[in-house]
Amino acid sequence: MAKVVALCISEVRGIQKHEVPFVKLLADFGIEGDAHAGHWHRQVSLLGVESVEKVQQKITFPLQHGAFAENILTEGITLYLLPVGTKLRIGEVTAEVTQIGKECHNDCAIRKAAGDCVMPREGIFVRILTGGTVRPGDEIAVME
Repeated sequence: MAKVVALCISEVRGIQKHEVPFVKLLADFGIEGDAHAGHWHRQVSLLGVESVEKVQQKITFPLQHGAFAENILTEGITLYLLPVGTKLRIGEVTAEVTQIGKECHNDCAIRKAAGDCVMPREGIFVRILTGGTVRPGDEIAVME
């Protein structure tokens, strides 16, 4: 079973995201209170804990949840293999995959320390179709 491991937001662009106990997702907007939410195609970012572990093996300091600017850290689903247009149920929310990966910032602290950043290859972005509250432990399912 795929599930939500952690939820992270940043109230201001340019600062590292921090973990929160739950998020409220708004349809066609994203996470309430997150600086990256808005009426565009990259409303919420997801990254697998399996992807984070690949980088963690290369560095000596512990990576915190949100280190790759992910909003939702997942487990048990290979996100980057989902085609654009795939619909997901995340707890009580429905979302649609809109983008796989993104360009990494040149000054990315993780890339400098580890020589690699997985978000450009393995992170995904979704837009929110129906809103609701999501918490760690909520199930993630690909919708037919």
